[in-house]
Amino acid sequence: MSLLERLNDDMKQAMKNKEKDKLSVIRMLKSSLQNEGIKLQKQELTADEELTVLSRELKQRKDSLQEFQNAGRDDLVEKTRTEINYVEVYMPQQLSEEEVSAIVQETIAAVGATSKADMGKVMGALMPKVKGKADGSLVNKLVQQHLT
Repeated sequence: MSLLERLNDDMKQAMKNKEKDKLSVIRMLKSSLQNEGIKLQKQELTADEELTVLSRELKQRKDSLQEFQNAGRDDLVEKTRTEINYVEVYMPQQLSEEEVSAIVQETIAAVGATSKADMGKVMGALMPKVKGKADGSLVNKLVQQHLT
């Protein structure tokens, strides 16, 4: 079942159950996926392209959550947390910090990186491996730790 089919099924269920917040998030995800298809001039997106869209939407919400917390907007914090939970349902299983750390060490060895100057090489080789499965800021932090 493709992501769009799953979103359609979940959207119908959310309508039946009168879950307004969930319905809103599903519609937003569908819209983002369809816009990406239009932008790439494709009828159907690959799983990797769908994952890119989901990751972007999740990151936007996490950034918004941080801003709302800093501004003391508790009403928006709760709403954004709910949206994040709904988006995470469609994301692949996230890697643990230990799993990401092992992949980081493996990639550093494969690239032959020795200092922070090689960070770009490491990140370039590493991000496709963990795309959608790990938070970019966590990956960045672990790479910096291992290169020092």
